[in-house]
Amino acid sequence: MSRFFVNLKNIGEKFITITEKEDIHHITRVLRLKTDDEIDISDCVEWEYRTVITNIESEYIEARILDKQKFAREPKIKITLFQGLPKQGKMELIIQKAVELGVFQIAPVFTDRSVVTDNGKMGKKIERWQKIADEAVKQCKRGIIPRILDEVKFKEMLNRLEKFDLVLFPYENEEKRTIKDSLHSLKKNPQNVAIIIGPEGGFSDQEAAALKVAGADCVTLGKTVLRTETAGFAAIAMTMYELEL
Repeated sequence: MSRFFVNLKNIGEKFITITEKEDIHHITRVLRLKTDDEIDISDCVEWEYRTVITNIESEYIEARILDKQKFAREPKIKITLFQGLPKQGKMELIIQKAVELGVFQIAPVFTDRSVVTDNGKMGKKIERWQKIADEAVKQCKRGIIPRILDEVKFKEMLNRLEKFDLVLFPYENEEKRTIKDSLHSLKKNPQNVAIIIGPEGGFSDQEAAALKVAGADCVTLGKTVLRTETAGFAAIAMTMYELEL
């Protein structure tokens, strides 16, 4: 069953109204749904609804609520992925798979070894990346749409880390402390987790030292060195396995 996301103001006691043009087009032209067909709807905050389409107009679609439940597939922990900006094309895959794995939000980060530069087009890239997240979340039927945050520089990211309960820093030069060691040592499950992944070439020595000073837990993900587009997936999956499943 297809899932759509609506604003709280469009949810009534018995009916929900879909007004987004892209959703209307997808329902009527792509899925070719009609009245009496069922669809899932999320309010992006707490509740998901099973509904049946009752009216289709050019400007809106109305659906009657059949059932209402709290999110069933949304992780309890909120993982923010700070992703060192990779070369062209890789970010799309990173966003898609991170969303499927349950990430809460993703922040692109400019680091010393980032090949990508800020050429004034980041706004359009963020907009495109957000659409990729939107599509990925519909496929895996999560309760919220993860946000793609505005790009940040490395020092800006450091200033944000203090608000997290746990900061994991997978680092290719770490050989002893594993991510399992870190997660097993926790006395209670964190609510907000940051995972920091470097670009191709990793972090500079100065950046790695700064992360450790900022309180990031430097860990290894295994015996092999993972690509930037793989490391985030591995870290998210391992964290979810240990703290969520």
